[in-house]
Amino acid sequence: MAYATWDHPEPLALGSAPLPEYGSGSLADLLPTLAAGMAVPGMTASITELTAADRNCVFLVDGLGWEQLRAHPDEAPFLASLLGSSRGGTGRPITACYPATTATSLASVGTGLPPGAHGLPGYTVRNPATGELMNQLRWHPWTSPRSWQPYPTVFQLAADAGVHAAQVSSPAFERTPLTKVALSGGTFHGRLTGEERMDFAAEQLAAADRSLVYTYYAELDGAGHRYGVDSDTWRGQLMHVDRLVQRLAEQLPPRTALYVTADHGMLDVPFDEQHRIDFDEDWELRAGVALLGGEGRARHVYAVPGAQNDVLTCWREVLGEQFWVASRDEAIAAGWFGPPDRFDERVYERIGDVIAAAHDDVLIIASEREPKESAMVGNHGSMTPVEQLVPLLEVRS
Repeated sequence: MAYATWDHPEPLALGSAPLPEYGSGSLADLLPTLAAGMAVPGMTASITELTAADRNCVFLVDGLGWEQLRAHPDEAPFLASLLGSSRGGTGRPITACYPATTATSLASVGTGLPPGAHGLPGYTVRNPATGELMNQLRWHPWTSPRSWQPYPTVFQLAADAGVHAAQVSSPAFERTPLTKVALSGGTFHGRLTGEERMDFAAEQLAAADRSLVYTYYAELDGAGHRYGVDSDTWRGQLMHVDRLVQRLAEQLPPRTALYVTADHGMLDVPFDEQHRIDFDEDWELRAGVALLGGEGRARHVYAVPGAQNDVLTCWREVLGEQFWVASRDEAIAAGWFGPPDRFDERVYERIGDVIAAAHDDVLIIASEREPKESAMVGNHGSMTPVEQLVPLLEVRS
């Protein structure tokens, strides 16, 4: 394909994309900072605003973005009262990594590495060994977890250093490959209800003089995807999360720091052709594309051999006013997946030949290939503040 004239608006400059705060205030920096404060060898306290504690608990609420929390103080009075405690009392958020999506974020939290190092750089990415798209949340098609993500987790390093490390989550997550590559190390304790998790997390914190405990709640994210982040269902879930956090905070043993954070924020995208661009019905976007990966606001585009430059040109012309559109090399060099000097070459071909990160309230859906994802009300993945900024609320005992 060739384009003789430029008849579209000037594309967004790649340098205008607000990068995650890798190395100073991202999710990948959280556990290494806490572990460094507990004298775990090899760990660096990169989030300098935090103060060391003997016992640390991370409560990750899936989908609890900073902007959504600030917009709903009535539903979450306890959490709202903690906003000033965020990021060591600065009242500021931290960031997710790119893309701002669950599999990538959980791997960044657990390994303490940016996506370009741990190798889970999206919701779905190409497996270079097979040429197939791999869903890194559901781990389908299956591939060896340790081959895909070979680095030890911070939990494992902490346990090796004599810290009591534990994860308290839904029993359904105990044996999943994502848990294995992102959150393994120490002991896993499955508890069905949020209340049970809060109570048992407090017990695990008190189980040793040095403890690192992780707990998780997923239902807020599910409500946002299905009904939207301003729906009554989502608001009800936020009220429940508020009660859970207060329940845990009131049980903390001495010398404990509790941190409440999230893997990403979320925004609702209207159901019309202006806001939902359907790849499966757009011949321009499909031309030269072998595989479409990622998700609606953070696409990995894999070109047929020899068509990479043409696909990049076309996607920039069609979408460049609404998306940051970069080649693989441009995105890596710009630091989208972490500092370039920390990029692991084994991850290179997992990343799309073209990357499209949404700037506006818009999605690239695929109604035939991805019917369930295309029907979601709430979405996330890109580098906008509503998706990237997450709280780091703190309670100390």
